[in-house]
Amino acid sequence: MKKVLIQNNEQLELVREEIRVSSLFSHPNLLPLLDHAIIAIKPTQEGSWNHEAYLLFPVHLDGTLLDNSNSMKAKKEFFSTSDVLQIFRQLCAGLKHMHGLVPPYAHNDVKPGNVLLTRRKGQAPIAILMDFGSARPARKQIRSRSEALQLQEWASEHCSAPFRAPELWDCPSDADIDERTDIWSLGCTLYAIMYGVSPFEYALGESGGSLQLAIINAQIKWPAGPKPPYPEALHQFVTWMLQPQAAVRPQIDDIIIHVDKLISKFSQ
Repeated sequence: MKKVLIQNNEQLELVREEIRVSSLFSHPNLLPLLDHAIIAIKPTQEGSWNHEAYLLFPVHLDGTLLDNSNSMKAKKEFFSTSDVLQIFRQLCAGLKHMHGLVPPYAHNDVKPGNVLLTRRKGQAPIAILMDFGSARPARKQIRSRSEALQLQEWASEHCSAPFRAPELWDCPSDADIDERTDIWSLGCTLYAIMYGVSPFEYALGESGGSLQLAIINAQIKWPAGPKPPYPEALHQFVTWMLQPQAAVRPQIDDIIIHVDKLISKFSQ
């Protein structure tokens, strides 16, 4: 149960939008909204009425990919190559559903904290993408400086910084934004399934380091991983998604074709 305290009309609209958007999706790798209620609450003093929203989702007891990565990092454990690819493949399937709608929707906040895992004996975990509070129609035509700044401001509130695409940090005044902002975040998330952090998180720890610069220049650093290390093909796969120019970044269908090839190559 997700409870949201609503104190103004803007917050009320955001929750209503999340409910509306959630109801558009129906896919085994997207967390379904089972039920919802928005309740008006009497003001305590001479105030206006507030609201509380309750959103009901299925429970996944093994927590998020972020929770799992943190506990694995503490034990110096890593997902197997096969599990990395299977978790990633499921996220791709969920995103394909969103990107395939008319009009296409972008999730806008793909990251390990928004991926629920259910572990299974002898099988790869089930992975489910959640939190559609930032999901919006993916295609935007930016035609002025003010529109570009407006998009950057929106992104700074709705898209987690270490997973945010370059065009949302520094948007040109003449740009066509599309669902490939999610592909960037997906590439960062694949890296995080392997190494437990975003590929750009290192910049936060460097004195004089800038997260924005690291992202805009796509400066990826590869940490020490498991022994034996992950195949080079996985690193190339991440790099392919993390192209600063959105126009040359692959679409979700290209990624699914590629991940399926990798799965058949590396599945045990």
